Amino acid sequence: MAQETKRYAVVTGANKGIGFEIVRQLASKGIVVVLTARDEKKGLEAVEKLKDYGLSDHVVFHQLDISDPASIASLADFIKAKFGKLDILVNNAGISGLKQEADLAGAELGWANLPQTYELAEACLQTNYYGTRGMAETLIHLLQLSNSPRIVNVSSSIGIIKNIPNKRAQGVLGDVENLTEEKLDEILKEFLKDFKEGSVEAKGWPTFASAYTISKAAVSAYTRILAKKYPSFCINCVCPGYVKTDLNSNAGNVPVEEGAARAVRLALLPDGSPSGMFFVQEEVSSF
Repeated sequence: MAQETKRYAVVTGANKGIGFEIVRQLASKGIVVVLTARDEKKGLEAVEKLKDYGLSDHVVFHQLDISDPASIASLADFIKAKFGKLDILVNNAGISGLKQEADLAGAELGWANLPQTYELAEACLQTNYYGTRGMAETLIHLLQLSNSPRIVNVSSSIGIIKNIPNKRAQGVLGDVENLTEEKLDEILKEFLKDFKEGSVEAKGWPTFASAYTISKAAVSAYTRILAKKYPSFCINCVCPGYVKTDLNSNAGNVPVEEGAARAVRLALLPDGSPSGMFFVQEEVSSF
C-alpha cells in the first residue's frame, strides 16, 4: 500500500484559545501544522505545550503578524522551503476593535460597553479582513500545489448581512454574482469615513462592536469571492459559537475543543464537499 502523502497546514493566531486547539486537533490527525502567533515567546511556549501531547513531530512555529505583508511573505518563503506546498490554511487570527483587545470569535457578548476608537476600528479591519485576505493571496500559489486545498476562515454570526442596516452595504454584500474585492474595499472605506465623522449610527452601520461586525461581514463575503475564483479549492467560513475562553472570562457556553472541532471539520472535508459556504457551528447558514 502506498504511503499516504504528508499534509501541511497553517493556523493563524494559534498560541492560545481556538487557534491552539485547532493546531492540536489537526496535528493529532497526523497533519504537520505551522503554529503561528505575533508573539514569538508565546508561540514557542504553545509548541512546547503540544509536546506534552506527543505532537512534537507534527508542529513547528513561525512568527506571524497577519497585518504585516512582509511577515506573511516570510511565512510563505518558510513553507515553500520546508514543505514545498500547503494543503490547509486556517485563518483564525483577529482582534476585537475595542479597548480590551480580543482575538477570538465568540467573545462578543461581553463587549457592549467597551469603547471604540477610530484607530482601533482601522486596526480591526486591517487585521481581521485585510490580514486574512493577505494570507490567502500570498499563500494561494502554495495551496495550488496541493491535491486537496482547503481554506477555513473563522468568522462570526455577528457579521451576517441582516445585522448591517446600511442599505448600500447590504446590497453589495448580498449580490454574490457581482461581489469583488474592489467593491468590498469601497464599503470598508465608507464605513471608516463614517466612523471618523461620528456618523456610524446615522449612516446605518451597526453600533455594537461596529468594526468587528463589519470585519467579519467582510471575511464572510471574501470567502464567497475566493470560492468562486478557485473552484477546485474547498473554501468555507465558520462561526464556531460562543466559545469558553479566557477572553470572555470563560462565560462562553461552548467548550474550546468543540469550537475548534467545527473549524477542523471544514479543514478536513472530503473532495467534492460544499465550498463558499458559511457554517454556524455545524450547520450551513445564510450570509
